[in-house]
Amino acid sequence: MHPSPTYDLFIIGGGVNGCGIARDAAGRGLSVALAEKHDLASGTSSASTKLFHGGLRYLEFYEFGLVRQALKEREVLLQNMPHISWPMRFVLPHVKGIRPAWLVRLGLFIYDHLGGRKLLPATKTLDLRQHHAGSVLKTHLQKAFEYSDCWVQDARLVALNAQDAAQRGASIMTRCKVTAAVCITDDEGQHLWQIELQDALTLSQQTVYAKALVNASGPWINQVINQQINTQSEHKIRLVRGSHIVVNKLFEHDRAYFFQSADQRIAFAIPYEQNYTLIGTTDQDHPQTADEVMCSQTEIDYLLALANEYFDSPVTQADIVWTYAGVRPLFDDGASKASEATRDYVVSIQQQLGAPLVNIFGGKITTYRKLAEATLAKLEAQFPHMGSPWTQRAPLPGGDFLLQDKAQLKQQLQQDYPFLTPDWAQRLINTYGTNARNILGNADCSADLGIDFGHTLSQAEVQWLQQHEFAKTAQDIVWRRTKLGLALNQTQIDVLSQWLDAH
Repeated sequence: MHPSPTYDLFIIGGGVNGCGIARDAAGRGLSVALAEKHDLASGTSSASTKLFHGGLRYLEFYEFGLVRQALKEREVLLQNMPHISWPMRFVLPHVKGIRPAWLVRLGLFIYDHLGGRKLLPATKTLDLRQHHAGSVLKTHLQKAFEYSDCWVQDARLVALNAQDAAQRGASIMTRCKVTAAVCITDDEGQHLWQIELQDALTLSQQTVYAKALVNASGPWINQVINQQINTQSEHKIRLVRGSHIVVNKLFEHDRAYFFQSADQRIAFAIPYEQNYTLIGTTDQDHPQTADEVMCSQTEIDYLLALANEYFDSPVTQADIVWTYAGVRPLFDDGASKASEATRDYVVSIQQQLGAPLVNIFGGKITTYRKLAEATLAKLEAQFPHMGSPWTQRAPLPGGDFLLQDKAQLKQQLQQDYPFLTPDWAQRLINTYGTNARNILGNADCSADLGIDFGHTLSQAEVQWLQQHEFAKTAQDIVWRRTKLGLALNQTQIDVLSQWLDAH
């Protein structure tokens, strides 16, 4: 007999797809383990444009099924995580000679009606000469269309799925690399995956077993198939880099802009973390490995040039406070341009090795929950006693309140904890929702929260992130569980790092 532990399902990859599958499976009664070689959301899942959106531009490529599913999902997700996601209005200035106004109007009409919109307001036309959204734009831009999509804190989405999975019994192992996975037959004739693990910090090794294996390693999927699992993939992926720049705040209102370039590409300019504007994204084929990802100077120049076609005041390299880039592992459908490659996903199951292997190709953040359901549907024969789909109406940790009650939640938090500034209270609600109270506990003043690491990051919050959200390093905390890396200086981050090393 093989030693324990033996899981029903083992998942490789701690991005949004892996953690979404872990949560769904654990909630259906399966025993689940997940291994991530770095931190949760350390790859593509923390480097998105941070939108739950249908994908307006995908209509041009006739991706109606994908857009419809994504549009329907926006409101499902919004209701399940009103702390980390919120509605956002997008202003699309009309530029003659790029896309005709009738085509944009038609696209927005389809966008409004394809997905059964209930919560989000409909499209309307703006006169930029009168509307405040036009005040920061060039004067020749006189008309715009305004439509709805949703903002989401992408890395927090991953961490909260992992937290919920763990609360339902899943074993979440970060900084734990799968070095090999082979199919064996045990003494009773049952096919199992034997999975070799290595702790990235101690280099200690462990063997576990599972009845089914899910490869949700994103950009590393084919590498895992070829090297760790030692088999062949029936599909290819196309690595497409998306880069973003973050600049000092360019406008005071809470709308985002949707800019079109003359070559039909698009980019957004989005209010970001109170004091900044996020501009992105690019679509560049990425021939390098997924481990080497950074925003190139060419991409920076492209994003600045596109922004400067629209904004009245010049945006320069000196305004940039941060850049980031991620590699999208898109299903390779043979499209000639990176921007035209499908954003849909393919969930592929292989049985010929003995125990089932499920490989996840492609996908976008908005459809992660549906992808998890599709993955488990592939495993129904393997797990006939598995529970039914359940995540459609199930808040993520801290999201157990109504979207319309969010302002009241912040107001009540400030009343109960008078030492909180309005910005601090808002950050806690946007980050932790109803769990903000569990972090603050019985504190009567900020000193009761322990060390102040700067910019409202307290020892109590750091300990919560260690205990509930698998945070281990300063980088985990300031760039993925929060975005306080934008505000903290290097000395403050070093102090946090030293404290974490000691605790």
